[in-house]
Amino acid sequence: MNIVTYVFGIVVALLVLVAVVELLRRRRLRERHALWWIVAGVVALVVAVFPGLLVSTAAVLGFSVPTNLGFFVCLVLLFMVSVSQSAELTALEEKTRVLAEQSALLEERIERLEQQHEVAERPTAGPTTAGPTTPAQTTTAQTLSTHVHDADRRG
Repeated sequence: MNIVTYVFGIVVALLVLVAVVELLRRRRLRERHALWWIVAGVVALVVAVFPGLLVSTAAVLGFSVPTNLGFFVCLVLLFMVSVSQSAELTALEEKTRVLAEQSALLEERIERLEQQHEVAERPTAGPTTAGPTTPAQTTTAQTLSTHVHDADRRG
């Protein structure tokens, strides 16, 4: 193996681990989602530091080319990430459905309460706007009526 390839593999594996840890530190990635990426970074680092391990493991497992074992491991890893994300998506869809149903029920309840409030604010059977409704208005109306009648008598 070429020394440049060896160093490049170690640097890339370390960059993957540093990136995942930094995303975790900044809370841009949650621990349960980072698990498989940390596993991938550690496996890549181990294989980069000990390339003979990949060759011997490939021979033991019956892979004729060690790179095929690497591709297989990557495929399994991506499958596990996909299954994990699908499970999370299913749980979030259920929560979204429940929240949408609760929101619809609350909106209906608000509409009913607003309608009840409007009905309660409407004037009931009683004096109309043509006549006085409070004692002060009644007194004022009587006073005006008296003055009008007095004026008619004088006129």
